[in-house]
Amino acid sequence: MQSDSVTHWQIPEPLAIREARLYDGSVTWLRRHGNPAGPRIVLSHGNGLSADAYYPFWFLLVDHFDLVLYDFRNHGWNTVGNLEAHQWRRFIEDNTEVLSAIDAHFGEKPKIGVLHSMSAVTAVLQKSDAFSALVLFDPPTCPHGRASQDFRKIGNQMGKAATNRQAWFKTRDDLAERLLRSSAYQLLLPGVPVLIAQTTLRRVEDGYVLCCPPMYEAKVGTQLYDAAAASDISHLSCPVKVIGADPTVPFSFLPSVDLSDIVALDYDFVPEATHFLQLEQPEACLTRMLDFLESRQLV
Repeated sequence: MQSDSVTHWQIPEPLAIREARLYDGSVTWLRRHGNPAGPRIVLSHGNGLSADAYYPFWFLLVDHFDLVLYDFRNHGWNTVGNLEAHQWRRFIEDNTEVLSAIDAHFGEKPKIGVLHSMSAVTAVLQKSDAFSALVLFDPPTCPHGRASQDFRKIGNQMGKAATNRQAWFKTRDDLAERLLRSSAYQLLLPGVPVLIAQTTLRRVEDGYVLCCPPMYEAKVGTQLYDAAAASDISHLSCPVKVIGADPTVPFSFLPSVDLSDIVALDYDFVPEATHFLQLEQPEACLTRMLDFLESRQLV
């Protein structure tokens, strides 16, 4: 990876900030960016991250799309709530409230979901007609046992790793430097480790803490297999595009080991990209996404 000092990602102020009040009274903050007259994209993130962390990808959308970002409960802009409520069933319920709030605050129009990993699986599990289309980036799904890898083992490993994650940092640079040393993040664009640190840490009196505490991230990981096994993309009613990581790298989405299943699903992948493909090759991700939306006359 190049030196992280090469690029500094500066997230612009949102055009509007509104709240989506969830079933239990907690709040998810909606942020509107881009072109309000354009087609609407609703964008969210993977486990432990935040929608703002995907700025290297979504800044490519702001000229042409009405872009609404939101973080999952206990992530990003949102306060930390009850650990018991931090589970897939509640994420699905939250999504219903979030999408309704987007219409209420910004006006009704078709919504294209552009979602990664945890948020992608949640949209598949939701099985609603709230989206006019879905673009799912590397969703960890394995319905009917058609897993390319052992998702139960992966989920348990993710949970264990998250439980042991350092939660407090003296400075944001401490987390950025830690990411730079990790093999999992070696393909990130320059400046992205600093961006992740800026968007996933919250200031406290004596330093910074993770917006999503390690135990919360771990809980999602340990429940991954059950969520992945229940996620059947082929039965969604709206047009769906799946864009995966390079299938030769660890923990990448592959729809099936059956070639006929792969052909039936609108699936593509980004060569030499990992699970964090939007933060590694955002232009390649954008090209595949736009090809799909244009072919379906959605933009």
